[in-house]
Amino acid sequence: MDLIVSHVNADFDCLGSLAAAGRLYPDALLCFPGSQEKNLREFSARHADLIPPLVRPKDLDLSRISRLIIVDCQQASRIGPFAELIGRPGLEVHCYDHHPITPDSVPFSAGVVRPCGATATILVALLKERGIEPTPAEATLLLLGIHEDTGRLLFPTTTPEDYRAVAWLLERGARLHLADEILSPELTTEQVKLLHDLLDSLKTSEVAGVRLSVAHASRPWYVGDIAGLAHMMRDMENLDVLLLAVAMADRVHLVARSRVPEVDVGELLRGFGGGGHASAASATVKGEALQSVLERLDRSLLLAVRPRRTVGQVMSSPVQTMEAVASVQEARDLLVRYNYSAMPVVQQGQVLGIITRKLAEKTVYHGLGDRPVTEVMHTAILLATPETPLNALMDHMVGGDRRFVPVFEHDQLVGVVTRTDLLRHLHGSSGEGDTLYDLDQLSPEPKERDIATLLPHRLPAEVMQLLALVGQAGDELELAVYAVGGFVRDLLLAAPNLDIDITVEGDGIFFAETLGNRYGCRVRPHEAFGTAVLVFPDGRKLDVASTRLEYYESPGVLPTVERASLRHDLYRRDFTINTLALSLNHGRFGRLVDFFNAQKDLQDRQIRVLHNLSFVEDPTRAFRAVRFEQRLGFQLDPHTEGLLRSAVRAGLVERVGGKRLLGELIHIFKEQEPAPAVARMAQLGLLTCIHPALRFGPDSERLFAELERVLAWYQLLYLDQPIEPWAVWLLALTDRLDSPRYLETCQRLAMPARLMERLFGHRHRALRRLQTMRQAVTRGQQVSNSQLYTWLHGVPLELLLYGLARSGREELRRLVSLYLTRLCTVKIQLTGTELQAMGVPRGPAIRKLKERLLAARLDGEVASRDEELALAQRLIAGKAG
Repeated sequence: MDLIVSHVNADFDCLGSLAAAGRLYPDALLCFPGSQEKNLREFSARHADLIPPLVRPKDLDLSRISRLIIVDCQQASRIGPFAELIGRPGLEVHCYDHHPITPDSVPFSAGVVRPCGATATILVALLKERGIEPTPAEATLLLLGIHEDTGRLLFPTTTPEDYRAVAWLLERGARLHLADEILSPELTTEQVKLLHDLLDSLKTSEVAGVRLSVAHASRPWYVGDIAGLAHMMRDMENLDVLLLAVAMADRVHLVARSRVPEVDVGELLRGFGGGGHASAASATVKGEALQSVLERLDRSLLLAVRPRRTVGQVMSSPVQTMEAVASVQEARDLLVRYNYSAMPVVQQGQVLGIITRKLAEKTVYHGLGDRPVTEVMHTAILLATPETPLNALMDHMVGGDRRFVPVFEHDQLVGVVTRTDLLRHLHGSSGEGDTLYDLDQLSPEPKERDIATLLPHRLPAEVMQLLALVGQAGDELELAVYAVGGFVRDLLLAAPNLDIDITVEGDGIFFAETLGNRYGCRVRPHEAFGTAVLVFPDGRKLDVASTRLEYYESPGVLPTVERASLRHDLYRRDFTINTLALSLNHGRFGRLVDFFNAQKDLQDRQIRVLHNLSFVEDPTRAFRAVRFEQRLGFQLDPHTEGLLRSAVRAGLVERVGGKRLLGELIHIFKEQEPAPAVARMAQLGLLTCIHPALRFGPDSERLFAELERVLAWYQLLYLDQPIEPWAVWLLALTDRLDSPRYLETCQRLAMPARLMERLFGHRHRALRRLQTMRQAVTRGQQVSNSQLYTWLHGVPLELLLYGLARSGREELRRLVSLYLTRLCTVKIQLTGTELQAMGVPRGPAIRKLKERLLAARLDGEVASRDEELALAQRLIAGKAG
């Protein structure tokens, strides 16, 4: 049985989310686990026609619940009697929430948890994505949830997605006037009295430049909508941070609101068993006196305030700059001359980007010192003023891995905030030293997250067992082992991928051989790269590697490998989304390790390189970027796309060896829908790196669309004849090339001789024969089986399917189907030896007679060996045509 629940003391976001989740899980029951806020109770009484069917907790048999769907909440402590279900073996938990994940969040195997104004907004997006149309009643409930949790779309937590969701709901009949009626009720007499007491007790003090306001009151009975009173007080008194503590019966109810980044009230109230956002949170403390709660609040507030400092207080000045016309070599020389680690690049006083010494030196090392500095500089920069709060820069510099931020005053560059300035601020240092300290010398701690409870829901039992065996072997050998790369990425995306790569902090080949001896596996080592492939007795394969770093002697060549740490091993990878590692050792099994903000890029659905020379060191990454972008439905982040285009303009992709280039194309053509990837390659200039004459226009799009239908048709024939579908796509891509240019493309791709003969040697003849067939069909000519066999026999199947897509004629497809399913396997039963015994001389005469007998078989003139023999005798005697 499926059950959908929200949190106790439910609000309109809970109600709207319950209704929407009920559409996503049509067989589920809906239930409030406890009380509801007064506004919601009154609304339910007045508008019972809008409320979806609900069950009461006491009417449920908890033992029958197999899947629990929680909306607008993640804490077991807030779902009332259903908390006892959490952790029960076999229970599947899905979660939909707009609050941040915290250490006490319940483990869940599916759902969506991400920041926005309301959980209802998340569920609206899912309804839209799945094409589910809400009823006007459901749209109204969702609208009320969004309006309440976003303060009518005015709270700081409101996002553009909330606005889009409201617009979509209005288009589907949501009753906007109810938001005004329900969410702006007149205060009751008790609420007015409580508001008066809270205003009387309001006390404001300043801590580290932040104004903190606390108010308290007591009531022997419950008074509803304290959150509404908090909003009213905050607006009336223009407060930065407000905390209300109201004792009612045996509980103290806490409500907090913050308008400033220096105080995260969600984090503050988590210490009181509650939670919420940085700007809005609540908690309920049971069995503790109001005075005791207030004393704890005072102590917690002192620790919760992050001191407010501005950019002007920490920036470095004066600023040395370089002109945009400089080459990378000139930039390097300038950085060395002034002993700077980084410098702004300007044009007519305008900052275009940032160049670092490390980046310049690496570019020069690759022989690209003559390239303009504008092609390799960081372009994702933030411009600040001296009055900008320093906290506004932290995410950009730390999360975005940026060295510094330029500071402007009246369009004049007056300073920079470096990462060293930021470190000094964070650690309270004010010592002298190099103001452009190279943070790459530091080893930042990775972000870790425990996903052990997620694994059994997304991996088959045999894979879980395999990962446990690997971790056990690592424990016994005292080696740290991790699952890494695409397997971990797709695990988080809930995408099928059982291609497991294992990385060992130590000797990977030794680890693989030990594991192989223990479990009877074959081991194929590759000493040069410190890797090995384990082949288990049941055929499963496991790739094992030592943690290593790679450096490139020149662009486009294979890397040189050295042993290194896990962080360096992950840093050598192509994109951040492929840098996640999953610990497999027993004590840390299921711990997700993230050095490079990969989880954020997965959430933002973007492809991002780890450093600016990524495409310089390995230009084939440009093709992988396109492949991942299209397969995952992601987008290249703007800076990454700029670096890719620069690599293309510099001619780096053209230096890639043909064999590696063909490998990347094969991977792309093996994707489910290659056409979007090829179109994107054309857009980025990658096709001309294969051959200057390659294009992908409207005609190509039509050919690819037709080829997709042809390949689907061929699969439905269920024939045993194997084909290389990627080769068919390659033929379609090169359709517009004449024979000399087609040959040049095959040679550029270092195509093996067998494939060269199959795809190039037969191309012209195959197209000519198919053209002959098409002309015959167009004229209405009756095509005999023998004629069809003559046209198609010996044509490689890939060329045949490509030719079919090229023609686009249904009649041709019918004829090819006849040939493939019936005619191509037809043979005569008489042998050449038997025909010689009948007096036919060896050589062309035998061949011609066999061809005539086969034509007779194909056209139904003969159907048995005896009939073949009789026809042969007549032909030899000259009595048959």
